[in-house]
Amino acid sequence: MISASNAVYALRLHVVFVTKYRRKILTPEILDALREAFAEILADWRCTLIEFGGEADHVRLLVGIHPALNISTLINSLKSASSRRMRNRFADHLQKFSPKPYFWHRAYYVGSVGETSLDRVKRYVEAQGTKERPRKAAKNPPPPA
Repeated sequence: MISASNAVYALRLHVVFVTKYRRKILTPEILDALREAFAEILADWRCTLIEFGGEADHVRLLVGIHPALNISTLINSLKSASSRRMRNRFADHLQKFSPKPYFWHRAYYVGSVGETSLDRVKRYVEAQGTKERPRKAAKNPPPPA
């Protein structure tokens, strides 16, 4: 949980980016550089990279975000900034796969991740407005008037 001046929150996103044409261009060195780049970019957005993993044609991120954030804007920033950094750093390797300045596929996946299961939250919401259960008696009842 993160506490701010007017909110307490724990917002996490599972994000997946796929390389353009699903080409297998991500080497272990590029994956390490991407981890570093995503952590820096997210820090600039007041977000955190909780977990990172990837294979030759895609990466997965677990990201902690703040509630005032526009998710699509963050995603576009992550994709464009990371692509630019990788194109600059690994130009020779990436040029073999495409002369165009593309790196990531236009599409992406983003899903919310919580500590509580969806079923449990559904039951909690459904129970709202139902008859309250009687509370336990107070240890020190008020004196009679």
